[in-house]
Amino acid sequence: MNFDFSDDQRLLQDAVRTMLAETSTSQAVREVLEGRASHAEAVWHNLIEMGAAAAAIPEQYGGAGLGYLALCLVAEEAGRHLAAVPLASSVYLAAEAIQRAGSEAQKQHWLPKIASGEVVATAALGSRERYRPAAPLAFDGRTLTGASPALVNGGIAGLAVLRVGDDLVLVELAGTGVSRNPLPSLDPTRPLAELRFDRTPAERLTGANGAAVASRVLDGAAVLLAFEQVGGATCILEATRDYSLERKAFGRQIGSFQAMKHKMAEIYTAIELARVHAYYGAWALSSDAPELPKAAAAARVAATRAYTVAAEEGIELHGGIGFTWELDCHLHYRRARHLGQIIGSEHAWRARLADELIKEAA
Repeated sequence: MNFDFSDDQRLLQDAVRTMLAETSTSQAVREVLEGRASHAEAVWHNLIEMGAAAAAIPEQYGGAGLGYLALCLVAEEAGRHLAAVPLASSVYLAAEAIQRAGSEAQKQHWLPKIASGEVVATAALGSRERYRPAAPLAFDGRTLTGASPALVNGGIAGLAVLRVGDDLVLVELAGTGVSRNPLPSLDPTRPLAELRFDRTPAERLTGANGAAVASRVLDGAAVLLAFEQVGGATCILEATRDYSLERKAFGRQIGSFQAMKHKMAEIYTAIELARVHAYYGAWALSSDAPELPKAAAAARVAATRAYTVAAEEGIELHGGIGFTWELDCHLHYRRARHLGQIIGSEHAWRARLADELIKEAA
């Protein structure tokens, strides 16, 4: 049996990696980080043109129809190259919610616009955390009132999918009564904004139970984000390895010191453990297997831990220069922290995994 991705899927990954290596450079990422751009437009345009961003959107709705396995590999390369694009908010969350809960008319109207890049979307589907928003959302069937805090790419999005109780609500952000408040973020390459609504026209996604759909979409996003985390952690390890072979101390390459080898071996082990869980999650996601909640939670926990450890240790292993602005170590540290919180923390997903294992044992 072959447990790897297909040759065609690997070819897509290679093409995306080549494109991102040329366009998602440190300079391009820093333009967004420093507020000179809202996102890396050239990178996003190329991902759209290649059909990579819309890999999992069916062809009948303007997507590439390549499936979730292809999207997983796209996500891995986006993580490896720190792509400052609205991939998670538009594709992993909003498009998936519309695809799973929208009416045929809603799908036909919005999915082609997301797939073509005409519309950037964002979503707040709840998370594994419990919190009380300052002004909770209220939906009366026609209009939306309240606030939705900390939406990724909320400042540039033209569409939002929001969970209000057991409903999923679709709101066009060019409508009346919408105000946006940019929020400070540890990783400004994936900027956050608070959205406030004052009797803003909105419509309900008319599919199955909104809470169940939201949970299913979050599970899928956990798998896709795990691939981003694995890609980012692998990039750090490779950069650290290269640096340890160039830098010398006491007349020797620092990579020859046992302490460095041990640290890099620990990072490698964490990454490979995360990769195994991400692959399991990819299988469950692509086959819509009943094991998806368990696989997604395991992938989320392992990949969050791997990227966090790699980012922290990568800075340490680069020595004094690792703490400087000039190196990209801090970019990965920022992204690791961001991805570790975007759909709920590692602790919340660990609790979710425990619940699934207890349920399975029972």
